[in-house]
Amino acid sequence: MDGLRGPEPEQETVGQFDALAVGQTQVPARLLDRLRSWVEQETPSGDEIRITHLANEIAAALEGAGAVVERIPVAGWGMHLRARVAGADQTLAPILILGHIDTVHPVGTLETLPFKVEGERVTGPGIYDMKAGIAVLTEVLLELREAGLAPRRPLVILITCDEEVGSPTSRALIEETAQGAAATLVLEPPLRGGAAKTARKGVGTYTLRVQGRAAHAGVEPERGISAIRELAYQLTKIDTLAAPEVGTTINFGLISGGTASNVVPAEAAVEIDVRFSTAAEADRLDSALRALEPIQPGAVLVLEGGVNRPPLERTAGVIDLYSRVRAAAAELSMELGEGATGGGSDGCYTAAIGIPTLDGLGVDGGGAHSSDEHILLADLAPRVALLRKLLEVL
Repeated sequence: MDGLRGPEPEQETVGQFDALAVGQTQVPARLLDRLRSWVEQETPSGDEIRITHLANEIAAALEGAGAVVERIPVAGWGMHLRARVAGADQTLAPILILGHIDTVHPVGTLETLPFKVEGERVTGPGIYDMKAGIAVLTEVLLELREAGLAPRRPLVILITCDEEVGSPTSRALIEETAQGAAATLVLEPPLRGGAAKTARKGVGTYTLRVQGRAAHAGVEPERGISAIRELAYQLTKIDTLAAPEVGTTINFGLISGGTASNVVPAEAAVEIDVRFSTAAEADRLDSALRALEPIQPGAVLVLEGGVNRPPLERTAGVIDLYSRVRAAAAELSMELGEGATGGGSDGCYTAAIGIPTLDGLGVDGGGAHSSDEHILLADLAPRVALLRKLLEVL
């Protein structure tokens, strides 16, 4: 398809890379070529044509690595991919691997953030979050096939196209696909420094609308019901629901209301972002928001939205999975730390239905969702080695 790729940097072309020596390891040339091709296809959430084009290219790469790929078109969004790879022991429960194609960067970002290998960094929109993780997975599958080997367990790979906007079309697919899995590995970027993510906060997004009654602010203000005043009362009440000591935070991100300074405002609204570390806190917040009552007689409150991502809690199953992965990393002389983050991912959905889930197994770097997005070149080969070992031994 014409017009789907960004501008080609003058100094490099796809296929030009040789294997790069980084420390004591070699970064395969085909891995860099593949990564460049995918990064230079800009895929902002909701761009159905561009995402579908890249999804088909990734599907072909997975098929070339021995996977059986199911293409799942989604009108208005693009395409999800669900791939299966036979395991050496087909009687074992499968490992689920999660990733996503979509990025937060609008088309045209390549002009200011081109794909570039420069020193220890490789830049490009979506490279860190999370096209590098998908490229690493494809490289691992190719290496296994070329060596005549198979993962110990069957693999189910799910790559979605709407993760960055809350997975509105893929949540049910993720939960369905995860049923019966032994564990979930999420190829999202790690914490800075390379640590895995053993906990993620859940996310709730709400809009509180207030309906009042308009009146002339100077002539008969007593006939009005100020929606803005009512909203101010409610904001104070909502703010008391936060419990940062247990990871529960509340942010009022956008407030609107009123029509003119001399009119008692009849309408007002606020968009609310809530974050929580446990399902119990999610339930508490949701119940409290839905129980809000107006202070002013005649005012009406309308609450929209709800919890859109459950938390990934650091359960015993998560700790056990992390311990096994950390031990495998240690055999490769890698020190794999762990930590928590306030952002959500599709791994939250699998964790919430009881599947042990380890997140942040992608490539180290930084600048997610920013003009400085990058991965560290030196972390590519170690991540290939670690994922390959995990598929062989978990």
